[in-house]
Amino acid sequence: MADRVLEQAWRARVGGPVAGVDEVGRGPLAGPVVAAAVILPDDRIIGGLADSKALSARRRQEIAAVLHQDALVSIAEATVEEIDRLNILHAAMLAMSRAIAGLAIQAAAVLVDGNRLPPDLAMPGEAVVKGDAKVAAIAAASIVAKVHRDALMSELAEIHPGYGFERHAGYPTRQHRQALAALGPCPVHRRSFQPVRDLIIQEDTINH
Repeated sequence: MADRVLEQAWRARVGGPVAGVDEVGRGPLAGPVVAAAVILPDDRIIGGLADSKALSARRRQEIAAVLHQDALVSIAEATVEEIDRLNILHAAMLAMSRAIAGLAIQAAAVLVDGNRLPPDLAMPGEAVVKGDAKVAAIAAASIVAKVHRDALMSELAEIHPGYGFERHAGYPTRQHRQALAALGPCPVHRRSFQPVRDLIIQEDTINH
């Protein structure tokens, strides 16, 4: 289970609240990339904080509901258009920057999952490899972002039926690839990702 040791060390250093930050959705062929920033409460313990991928969907939803009630939470996105224009890494950094800026109270420092910090932060921070499994605030952010994005992809499944977004959240499963080949890309598919780009090139070749 993730702990608060690193967060507390940073809090002692900066004398203010420390936010955990994570994003979800770098790998899918469709949909936005979603980031969350979370400042955990000082006066209560929120149990079960772990890497969102290690939790069941139901458990993620339960913990996310507690976090929205008891912690400071900010969620932000980078759109499919931004992903295609900037590339997925820069879009993920943009989503994280937006989540940090959206907190109701500015964090004095941030702890970010991965090996790099978003550029031009207004506060100091540390990138923590596998932070979602080690740092409670980052785990909280990973859970909130995952629950939000899964719900969003279920909504997109109703707008763009046939792709199975509600089941695979846009990730390149065999079912998704088969649907993509049969139906062609829809407006929320990432044109810069190779399986989608290859289909577009193929369609253009046939049409011309």
